Amino acid sequence: MVIPMQELQMYQNFNELASDVLELAKEIMPDKLIYLSSFTENEQVILRLSNADSHILLSEGMAVKLNQTACNQIDFENNQPLIYEDISKETDFEELKKISGKININSYLGIPISLTNGEKFGTLCVVHHDAAHFDTKSISLLQKIAKIFSYYLMLEKLAYKDSLTGLYNREFLFAFFKEYSELGGTLFFLDLDGFKKINDLYGHDAGDQILKSVSSKIKKFIKHHVNVFAVRLGGDEFIINLPHISSKEETAKQAEILLEYLNTWDNEYQLSASLGIVHYTAEDTSALETILKHADKALYQAKLAGKNTYKFFEA
Repeated sequence: MVIPMQELQMYQNFNELASDVLELAKEIMPDKLIYLSSFTENEQVILRLSNADSHILLSEGMAVKLNQTACNQIDFENNQPLIYEDISKETDFEELKKISGKININSYLGIPISLTNGEKFGTLCVVHHDAAHFDTKSISLLQKIAKIFSYYLMLEKLAYKDSLTGLYNREFLFAFFKEYSELGGTLFFLDLDGFKKINDLYGHDAGDQILKSVSSKIKKFIKHHVNVFAVRLGGDEFIINLPHISSKEETAKQAEILLEYLNTWDNEYQLSASLGIVHYTAEDTSALETILKHADKALYQAKLAGKNTYKFFEA
């Protein structure tokens, strides 16, 4: 798993701390270019550079296919740095030499940055256009800086996550709407049909397992979409935000797919879900509470219609 960019961009003081990390690293290796990167599923994104370097063709915001980077070879599992002091002399990595040559890098040190739960974040990297030596003491200091940075990332991540399901929480939803007020989209507001009976008959431990299963089904649904995220509001209430759905027909199609995920169970529990749908425009996003009320009304109409269905909010 990796931290999505839309989540990363909402972390408090991220830019300031990233700059501080590079400044400290620059004190250790002042003659080299240092940068922070993060990973998406398929790419490495250059977040911050310590300075401009006319010799090396890297820039902030630059994205490179992950399988075409040296960072992809770092041993994250054992938290070990990757060191190439003279890439031109590496005889077993012709592809690496070709890629590094394009951006004019000949020496490379990559420090893995992972969260305390093992989740990859990215790298703290030191590069130079000539061959260079990386001493053990400097590498150790950079590893300590990367470790401190990872603690900050983990704290920020926990602040936005629901501890039971691993989905985002209400704080993330409101932060997202505050940060991305220029976006429009669609909200799915769902809750489970018959969930109270599960708690009453089988207890809250069984209820918690159901909620975890629901979150897994929702994650399976959103995996097929770009920039879609899910939130557990509380209890058995969930929000899914889908940006830029172009038509009511496409929205209905996605609602049917989601409901199919949520009414298929392999055990004795007979559960389904009801879904309220509301479209919102860029002008609406400053009033998230109003959007949620509209979605809740649509959800209520879905319940009245017999459950295991969806309804659109009608003004």
